[in-house]
Amino acid sequence: MQFKIDKSFIDGIVGQEKEREILNSIISLAQNIGLDVVAEGVETEEQLKYLLSSNCHIIQGYLFSKPVSEDEAIKMLDKNFCIK
Repeated sequence: MQFKIDKSFIDGIVGQEKEREILNSIISLAQNIGLDVVAEGVETEEQLKYLLSSNCHIIQGYLFSKPVSEDEAIKMLDKNFCIK
């Protein structure tokens, strides 16, 4: 089961200590009850680094790709990871 963190929380984590504390509490609570945590709306390297350092390892957002169809996602994976 997954717990998704909305982009509105992600936007505030760079440079805002209160937002970081809230985010860390959310991640910790979700993981403590056995949920996978997904951060949505990641757009910058700074956000990515912070989330990884906070033990959030499932990350979505424009930093990686705009939304694409299933076929396009498979093509991207084939190209980047040589999946056969």
